[in-house]
Amino acid sequence: MTIRVIILNGGSSSGKSSIVRELQEVLPEPWLAFGIDGFVDALPARLRDGEEEGITFAADGGVDVGAEFRVLEAAWAAGVVATARAGARVVVDDVFLGQAASQLRWQQALEGTEALWVGVRCEAGEAARRERLRGDRTEGMAAQQAELVHVGVRYDLEVDTTRTAAADCAAAIAARVLGS
Repeated sequence: MTIRVIILNGGSSSGKSSIVRELQEVLPEPWLAFGIDGFVDALPARLRDGEEEGITFAADGGVDVGAEFRVLEAAWAAGVVATARAGARVVVDDVFLGQAASQLRWQQALEGTEALWVGVRCEAGEAARRERLRGDRTEGMAAQQAELVHVGVRYDLEVDTTRTAAADCAAAIAARVLGS
């Protein structure tokens, strides 16, 4: 089977979005990008500010998600997978806050669709430095998520952006995709 979906999992500020942009440049066919940040931005404001079982960003960088968030997240994942099944190639930039349970939700949505699972690692200190430079994240989120999102998750490939450029990480991923 040909890989139709690439799932990138890594903590906040680990470099996933940069890798996605590089992948879109180096892969010979067009790949559509879908990211958890875009999904969160698409939520009504009342679900982004801790109301109605949505998503809550704590002052210390912690993130909690409620039941309504999970329902909408499942619908989003089903839509992303439907796009791949309709013929598009898709790369997903996600943060598995639920660790192995998050991967299981994607596996269930992807059933019958070939996917490449990629862990995007970045040392907590470097991710925190990037977070400060970005200025659009709650401080502490990157450090909290750096290892947490990988617990119990199984990958086909792992890359580490701590000292490796996004372009080099994308090249390694592309080589795996093109070799399939």
